[in-house]
Amino acid sequence: MTTSVSDECSSANPTTTSTTTATTTATTTVTRPTTIPINVPVAGSTGEAHTPSPNGNHRSTIVIESQPKRRVSIVSEEPVLGYDNPAFDQIHHARKISQSSAHFPLEIGPPGRRRSILKDTLAHDNESDRVSTHSYENYRQSALDVLNSKYNGLQGAQESQDSNGNYVEQSWIYNFCLKCRGDEPSESWEPPFWQKVFPFPLCPTFRTFSRLVALTAIGALLWIVAFVIIGNSAAPGGQLFNLVVLTVAANFGGYLMSLTTLPRLIGMLLVGLLFQNVGWVNLDGEFSIVTAHLRKFALTVILTRAGLEMEPEAFKKVYKTILKLGIVPWIVEFGVMVVMSHYLLGLPWIWGCLLGAIMAAIAPAVVVPCLFRLRTKGYGVAKGIPTLVVAVSGVDDAISVAIFGIISTIMFSDKGQLYLISQVPVCLIGGLGFGIIWGLLARIFPEKGDAYVVPLRTMLLFVGNLVAIYGSDKLGYEGAGPLAVVFSSFISNYFWCKDGWTIDDNPVATGFEIFWMIFEPILFGLTGATIKIREIDSALIYTGAACIFTGVIIRILVTAGIAFGDRLNLKEKFFVGLSWMAKATVQAALGPVALRNLGPNASDDERKWAKIVQTICIFSIMLTAPLGAILISVTGTRMLTKTKQPQVLTGWRRSHRPSIRDISIIDEEEEREDPEIPEDKQTQDNTQNNAHIPNYSYTYNK
Repeated sequence: MTTSVSDECSSANPTTTSTTTATTTATTTVTRPTTIPINVPVAGSTGEAHTPSPNGNHRSTIVIESQPKRRVSIVSEEPVLGYDNPAFDQIHHARKISQSSAHFPLEIGPPGRRRSILKDTLAHDNESDRVSTHSYENYRQSALDVLNSKYNGLQGAQESQDSNGNYVEQSWIYNFCLKCRGDEPSESWEPPFWQKVFPFPLCPTFRTFSRLVALTAIGALLWIVAFVIIGNSAAPGGQLFNLVVLTVAANFGGYLMSLTTLPRLIGMLLVGLLFQNVGWVNLDGEFSIVTAHLRKFALTVILTRAGLEMEPEAFKKVYKTILKLGIVPWIVEFGVMVVMSHYLLGLPWIWGCLLGAIMAAIAPAVVVPCLFRLRTKGYGVAKGIPTLVVAVSGVDDAISVAIFGIISTIMFSDKGQLYLISQVPVCLIGGLGFGIIWGLLARIFPEKGDAYVVPLRTMLLFVGNLVAIYGSDKLGYEGAGPLAVVFSSFISNYFWCKDGWTIDDNPVATGFEIFWMIFEPILFGLTGATIKIREIDSALIYTGAACIFTGVIIRILVTAGIAFGDRLNLKEKFFVGLSWMAKATVQAALGPVALRNLGPNASDDERKWAKIVQTICIFSIMLTAPLGAILISVTGTRMLTKTKQPQVLTGWRRSHRPSIRDISIIDEEEEREDPEIPEDKQTQDNTQNNAHIPNYSYTYNK
């Protein structure tokens, strides 16, 4: 057998072998035999390299199929100073040996280099690293012996670990509890006995336990103060006490629902439904005024967050697309709900318009978290689909609440015809004008360098939006307030982003997230508590579901049909339509409003129609919110294109010399076709300069 080795390197100084390394490229051509017998150490051998015994009794023989066009490359990952051309390197000591090496502290190797499959094997210091390339056969034999012995030792260690493993850590309850525990920002202090009595993650950490104790103490002390001030309403059994208990229970129900990756609001809604039908809560009578104000506060927070989540730069670039996809599908679903509610539910046309205005809204509380998870994984980021969907949901909510306010004013107002005609232009102009003025004020006051700029901006925006909601209601132009809230939040965010804030790192938006954490269980707990199952007509459930899903399906088809010229393919168009099917926040805030606006002189038919509107709104939340969240999460990974994020390689072992961890077996065809390896101009120049120097070759004949 003839083995030819092309070697472009010579020897280094023998006294500095540990710090000076030569890079060798070996190409082996197999001519006759198809198998290679090699000796492998017997079981139980350590990772050390042993000298072969003359009789070979301690070794067994195995057969490895030959693989043509395969190469074993050993690449050091530390800067080295070697000579692959002595005639040239005596003058130019700073040149690079090859494209994979460097004489200065840079990252070694091309970015597409595969990591060794032998990562984290046993000790790598072996005699084969120092074997001369002139004795190639002995070098190959010794290297393969060490490789196989280390592989056997590693396999035995893994089997031993599996046999003595902790089965508790592999149980479903352990994994479930581990999933429930969140990451702590810093190391937690705990008493020495805590882990023995309450092991993690089966039990909460001491930090979580102490937090619950502190919150319980604060709640108890506040209740004592409220009882002293208010009296019987705050006592156990009173309406205020029942509201607090409902809020706490709804928050806990939302937490349990979030463990299933479904929206928290579903659990909150079910808790309110349970409390009402079991008889644990009664919030009617005079206390309904308090719940009405809480709904307005929650609606203000919802619309403010919708305005803050619209990215100004993206809105400037694709505002035509946002308006087109926000207005046209809204009008279609609004029309479908009006027609179907009139013929299937028996509602008058004006009541059908009221229901259609509520049902055409999108739920940011469902859409935003699902899209955030997809965006963090890189899905749809290249075309800005998450930003588009979130921006359109804000526009939809503003339109729905504004149209609802206009229709509600027309229905329940006894003023003249001119007043009713002026509703649309006054609401549009007044709402947009107030939003622009308040947004400009929020930019100037407070000054951006103020130490308290975040709390001042948060409270100023919140109070101004509350004034817009309550002021427009007091003036009789209820549709102007929602537009003012969304627009003022958007304009404020536009100027704050110019000052250096970003859409993903906005402290004011974080403040309103905290507000939403407070008002979300209140809103959905109250909404669920308005439904009495024994009073619902069974026929209403089927016809209501038909109306809801017909409007949703037609909206999806229309969205996919009008999204032409928006650089979206067919799958992405249908995904955008699917992401807008969820109903939740606006339906929960506005569903019971019509029943509350009815005066004491309202007829039985009007009360019946108002209850139908309320029931359909709540039923739409229970049907579309979980289904929408599931469809967004499942179809997003299949319909959207994933952007390849730059991979940060960690855990690489750095050694001063090549070791077994650096061995990678690479197909020459794959390496030749790999587009990730950049061309190195310095290496090319060195190759051209050394073209006149012949290569040294060694031939070994057997």
